[in-house]
Amino acid sequence: MNYTELLNLKPGLAICYSGFREGQQPGGLQPSYDQVKEDLLLLQHQWKYLRLYDCDPHAETVLDVIKNENLDFKVMLGAYIVAEMNNHGCPWGGIYSEATLIKNKAYNLERIHKLIDFANTYPDIVFSLSAGNEACVDWTDHYVSVESVVNYVKLIKAKTKQPVTFCENYVPWLNKLKPLVEVVDFISIHSYPVWEYKNIHEGLEYTKQNYNAVANLYPDKVVVITEAGWATNSNGRGIEVHNVSEELQSIYYNDLVRWCDEDNILCFVFEAFDEPWKGSPDSNEPEKHWGLFYENRQPKLVMQNLYSQ
Repeated sequence: MNYTELLNLKPGLAICYSGFREGQQPGGLQPSYDQVKEDLLLLQHQWKYLRLYDCDPHAETVLDVIKNENLDFKVMLGAYIVAEMNNHGCPWGGIYSEATLIKNKAYNLERIHKLIDFANTYPDIVFSLSAGNEACVDWTDHYVSVESVVNYVKLIKAKTKQPVTFCENYVPWLNKLKPLVEVVDFISIHSYPVWEYKNIHEGLEYTKQNYNAVANLYPDKVVVITEAGWATNSNGRGIEVHNVSEELQSIYYNDLVRWCDEDNILCFVFEAFDEPWKGSPDSNEPEKHWGLFYENRQPKLVMQNLYSQ
């Protein structure tokens, strides 16, 4: 079975969408209805499938815009679960008080129930569900046990009709997440060659290796790429400065899309727009520079032929 059969989708381009602009961030000021509408009208010319990360007010606005404006999008919707365990292997934090971890578990259960509510409220828009994002990989600052994720997946599946997954870096799927493979409807992996110090000549081949390592291990499961992309700027921390640029992003994006089309792989490119709130205050922080469009919604090089002014 391939993704078109499992998810009842036609072949099409997919992208990760988070619409937080300058001065906005999760838990803070949210994008307005008109801002989200502007974004989706821009994206609809190229993409059919959107990935949203959480059941927050931003996601609800996105779903409302799609419904009210009768836009032709289908959405993979996630619940962004937070730390239930301390992670001493996280380089930038990941240690919390016991009281916070207990509070987080209650919060996560609320998010899972919110995901269920959204899935059942927007059944014609939401085509699949994710029980979390990068919560089991060794370096995460929002560490959750595999057992807990398994329980969340089971809860979601019991109360919704859409296929259910969990979005994670490719590495944990090779061993740690084997118990989760048994309960998810499909596997969702992330591949970032440039974070692993690969250059553009190695980039696509490395993503293919990541994908095939998981797909070959679980031949009876559909594997979807829920994040793959190439940054356009870096301060040198984690990503070498010479390895990122708009030209390199354009090469990787076009190679990635061509391969996924040829091999019938659903791939959510990371990401639609630059997000200034992410990472450190450094303006060259690579976390801020993965968009195919700048924060001001102007196209980067990779999109300029499609979105010429």
